[in-house]
Amino acid sequence: MPTTTTVITGATSGIGEQTALALAKKDHALYLLVRNTQKGEELKQRLITETSNKHIFIVECDLADLNSVRKAADELKAKLFGINVLINNAGGIFAEREITRDAFETTFQVNHLGHFLLTTSLMPLLEKGHARIINVSSEAYKMGKPLFDDLQAEQSFSASKAYGMGKLFNIYFAKSLAEKYASKGITAFALHPGIVNTSFGAGMPGFVKVLLWLARPFMITAEKGAQTSVFLATAPKLDSKSGQFFIKQKVAKTTSVANHEGARDKLWEISEKLVAHYTKA
Repeated sequence: MPTTTTVITGATSGIGEQTALALAKKDHALYLLVRNTQKGEELKQRLITETSNKHIFIVECDLADLNSVRKAADELKAKLFGINVLINNAGGIFAEREITRDAFETTFQVNHLGHFLLTTSLMPLLEKGHARIINVSSEAYKMGKPLFDDLQAEQSFSASKAYGMGKLFNIYFAKSLAEKYASKGITAFALHPGIVNTSFGAGMPGFVKVLLWLARPFMITAEKGAQTSVFLATAPKLDSKSGQFFIKQKVAKTTSVANHEGARDKLWEISEKLVAHYTKA
């Protein structure tokens, strides 16, 4: 029987799929939170065939729908005693400003707010499992600023700046989790996976597509892009590095904006208020 229970969002393609494959090979019990359950079931069968690990389960979860996130958390709480690893892997960049059914800007919700609700809703299980929480961020966080007066991009929208802010918030969230829950045995990390050759950004307009095309020869495979996530999920003795940002399996320095304690405290406070409706029993 597996001794490690791991939850992963966005596991049906790219880095998430390769992370799931690597951890299935290491005999983790995997709960894959996916928007498309058909793709999820196909991945499950593929992983079982390739790894002989039958402890793989699919849970429907659409980060762009906070009711779906809450239902996924409730399903996991009904099934599990504890969670040892949570990998907040899903994310996205969107060419146009779009609004979710919850009335939030999609980039903000998919990259940050959905994971905030999921993680905080699962906290009883994470505490029982003395969990590692891993946020897949990006060096693109350097393009972002904490625009607390315009989180929904109502004043102006830039796909790259909205994505950069989402990735910055992944770092803030990891640092806050590390600080708030250290006494409960929880550690948290953020990471940059590298510039990965996947379908990410496929819906972007011409200029960005050209940049991605020019960068393609220098991109790494999704398998290599998953390596830091797998490292943080499995390496021993990482407690002293909780709250840090990792690149290529090593701690990396972050900018003064990413280290701003006041900004991350404000993000936590705002996020709690925005998801409060979805946390009521």
